[in-house]
Amino acid sequence: MRGFLLGTLACALWAGPARAQAGGAGAPADLIVAARRIYTVDPDRPLVRALAVRDGRIAFAGSVREAMALKGRGTRVLDLGDATVIPGIIDAHAHLLGLGEALRTVDLTGTRSYQEVVERVAARARGLKPGEWIVGRGWDQNAWPDRRFPTLEALSRAVPDNPVRLTRVDGHAVLANARALALAGVTAATPDPPGGRIIRDTGGAPTGVLVDEATSLVERVEPPLSREETRAAVLAAIAEANRWGLTGIHDPGVEAPTIDLYEEMARAGQFKLRDYVMVAGDSDATITRYLRRGPQNALYEGHLWIRSIKLYADGALGSRGAALLEDYSDEPGNRGLVITGPDSIRTVAIAALRAGFQVCVHAIGDRANRWVLDAYQAALDSVPTADHRFRIEHAQVLSPQDIPRFAELGVIPSMQTSHQTSDMYWAVDRLGPTRAAGAYAWRSLLETGVVIPNGTDFPVEAVNPMIRFHSAVTRQDANGWPAGGWYPAQRMTREEALKSLTIWPAYAGFMEHAVGSLTTGKYADFTVLDQDIMTVAPERILDTHVVMTVLGGETVYERSAR
Repeated sequence: MRGFLLGTLACALWAGPARAQAGGAGAPADLIVAARRIYTVDPDRPLVRALAVRDGRIAFAGSVREAMALKGRGTRVLDLGDATVIPGIIDAHAHLLGLGEALRTVDLTGTRSYQEVVERVAARARGLKPGEWIVGRGWDQNAWPDRRFPTLEALSRAVPDNPVRLTRVDGHAVLANARALALAGVTAATPDPPGGRIIRDTGGAPTGVLVDEATSLVERVEPPLSREETRAAVLAAIAEANRWGLTGIHDPGVEAPTIDLYEEMARAGQFKLRDYVMVAGDSDATITRYLRRGPQNALYEGHLWIRSIKLYADGALGSRGAALLEDYSDEPGNRGLVITGPDSIRTVAIAALRAGFQVCVHAIGDRANRWVLDAYQAALDSVPTADHRFRIEHAQVLSPQDIPRFAELGVIPSMQTSHQTSDMYWAVDRLGPTRAAGAYAWRSLLETGVVIPNGTDFPVEAVNPMIRFHSAVTRQDANGWPAGGWYPAQRMTREEALKSLTIWPAYAGFMEHAVGSLTTGKYADFTVLDQDIMTVAPERILDTHVVMTVLGGETVYERSAR
């Protein structure tokens, strides 16, 4: 890979140190990076061959010869040869602690049957004492031959002595075994909690599946991680994010104790990521605490931003908790769940506007998206505010009449392109073909003038950002299905897809002056790839590997040579 620029660099070496020492081009750089293609996502100079880094920030982006004018005696020169450099990748919706916890638990992603789930859990149980909890995540009944929700009998027979909680891939449902339900006191007499649903058999007994707010019935009796276990989980998640080229994330629904831990880690230099934290909005006391503190930007040398509140309007489509305007096509009589209604959203939004905070609301179904837009509109009527950048997280199923309202109100649709390629196999079953045309409607939204920050919702989806990029430009799975793409008119261009991983998330987090493009003065965050995702054949995008991840000029991940 390396070597194609060495001749150019050698020719420039004689002049670079002299000019730097003379001060004609400014102080020497700490690092000079050269590569065949460097996509800056800066409209003034979108494609360059070299970067110079000084004090953790971009000092110059342009030609190799110009960059070498900033070479001094202590400058490190990195020739990346045929590699491609892009701005540090930002995941606009990702659960950092959730990823850390998932790395510690039974991985159920990719299971092709309920029996496979049971076998993985039983294998974990063999190494545990009776009574110890088993936690897993990643099952998806839509990927099994029988697409109905599982029931607890097989799991309880295989693991009778350990309480088990298995979270569905979307995080909006759990499967518990009999031991876990008994510890939680969940019986046929237990009512559905507000915003939640206990799936029951024909006799009214719990089947083991709990949806949305009902999941807390079991989660509240599960021993929490200790502070040190949480720290270890966060460190593991940061390392995993760096491994996939991420330099930043937007982290929705973070509880106050976890935010306190993040700050402690960042002060100690242990937080190798830029995290735009969305405070969990499930407690009035927590909301009040952070609104009183006021917006916090670029804390601890740009590692934490705390200026946003996260709320939930509804559940998820896969577990039929997304709130729809009409019945689910595959479950007549069910229109989903209401977790936070429009009045509460409006109240929080008004308080946030007065405190200079952003609000980000999870809304997946078309009914939930409509009432969130209504609540935002009412709040903005009450407290007219320019550049508020309110967001809807997911904006997954939209009524055509609501699509223009995002641009009209200045609301950002924060979406996950990999959700589309995960859900497309069964989304039409849930929605029917007419409503499905308004699902994952990236092109329709972009044409109104909004931007779409792109995330994974990890650990719901894989961390790998190339899946997001590939989904955005093809609307196909890894095998090229369906031919031509699923509702292909909604695809993004490659330029839009790259922005959705970089500058658009930066904008959505009030961070565009610090990150998102390789522009002079911004943090030197960049990701090195082993092939050019802007020109390679679409079917080869997913073969792209991260060579290096650089945060503020510091290498936080480097792929080992093979």
